[in-house]
Amino acid sequence: MNILTQIPTILMIVAPILIAAIGGMFTERSGVVNIALEGLMGLGACSAASTHYLMEAAGYGRYSLVIALIVGLAVGLLFSLIHAFASIDLKADQTISGTGINILADGLTIFVAQILFNADRTREYKIGMLTDKLGLYPTAYIAVIVVIIAWFVMYKTAFGMHLRACGEHPAAADSVGINVRFIRYSGVMISGALAGLAGGCIVLTQTIQYTSGTIGGRGFIALAAVSFGRWTPIGVTLAAILFGGAQAMAVIANNIPVLSSLPSEYFNILPYAVTLIALILTSGKDYAPQANGIPYEKGAS
Repeated sequence: MNILTQIPTILMIVAPILIAAIGGMFTERSGVVNIALEGLMGLGACSAASTHYLMEAAGYGRYSLVIALIVGLAVGLLFSLIHAFASIDLKADQTISGTGINILADGLTIFVAQILFNADRTREYKIGMLTDKLGLYPTAYIAVIVVIIAWFVMYKTAFGMHLRACGEHPAAADSVGINVRFIRYSGVMISGALAGLAGGCIVLTQTIQYTSGTIGGRGFIALAAVSFGRWTPIGVTLAAILFGGAQAMAVIANNIPVLSSLPSEYFNILPYAVTLIALILTSGKDYAPQANGIPYEKGAS
């Protein structure tokens, strides 16, 4: 088998993980940990799938895919405000806040599906995203654009400099007039928007409906990619390719003669095993922003 023929499949799986990981990078560089990426991706995926199905059923399928992605992005952004308010204004434990959103997302998506479709999942739609002449889904291009914009914003704009300053030493940033609260809110909102977009990318390419198992831990893999990628756009991209490529093996292994005879369970656990091994290998090195996960009290040193 020519591995080049599997590149579109690999990129289809890598793209949502990369998009969500870039969002995680933004929030952590601002100083706020957001382990709610998993739940935000689920909320975005459910919203995108529901929007696409309802518009397709109403005869607006021509525009529904784009609008579905926008809705997924918007829903992720709105729910990220809960985490931002709890973490920044209330100074709550950021891990507990993120866990709460993950739990909320599990129940809320099923509740919404019950209201709209009388089931614990969305209805199946007829047409998802289509590939181009190279066999690539639009989500691959979206991911590339997100990475380029992230790099530019992070290193070539005043906002990016302020973001990095707030994650390293918020008191120093505050002393020179940087609004730490605004920057941290912005970081969390960017992460929510990109997580919601990533969820929409998953549900409109890799499946034909949203179910409770659609995300399947990709949000946590994206979070691991942020750490393994050392909180930089290029590093996060390479980490997402590694983890996403490992996940893609579960799909393409049957097409590789030397691997097709092995039990599929080996490849199903591969992405999580690779993620754990990667984090173990880098566990002794601290590249995280110094103030990451630490609530900021104005006037504190």
